[in-house]
Amino acid sequence: MGASTSRYGRSHSGVPMKTVNLKNDLPTVLEALSRLDRELAVARAERISILKVIHGYGSSGTGGDIRIAVQKRLHAMAEAGEITACIFGEYWSKSDDASWRLLQAMPDLKNDSDLGRGNKGVTIVWISTAERSQHV
Repeated sequence: MGASTSRYGRSHSGVPMKTVNLKNDLPTVLEALSRLDRELAVARAERISILKVIHGYGSSGTGGDIRIAVQKRLHAMAEAGEITACIFGEYWSKSDDASWRLLQAMPDLKNDSDLGRGNKGVTIVWISTAERSQHV
């Protein structure tokens, strides 16, 4: 069983953020989803508010299935209220309404390297339930 790679960061305002690479050793879709679930549980336990999930976009011909499965799982979790929101990388920009609401709630995320790049290989996950009043 391979492990996802993680990188922690904290914005100037103290917003906990963690970047997780689910695709670093080309896992199966089921392995990637299991890693996602583990990383979400760890992030909650560590009181991480934002998780940037790197799932790839299928450029190698195999990552597309992981991207679709991860995004489907995260969308379902957002609909069920298990996470506050998820923003797919292709929409992660100041011109997107959901992204803009998150950026207003956590302005230091404006410094994220993927913001505005249309990166289909990442998804931003707003885990924290404390900010639910800022519905995204």
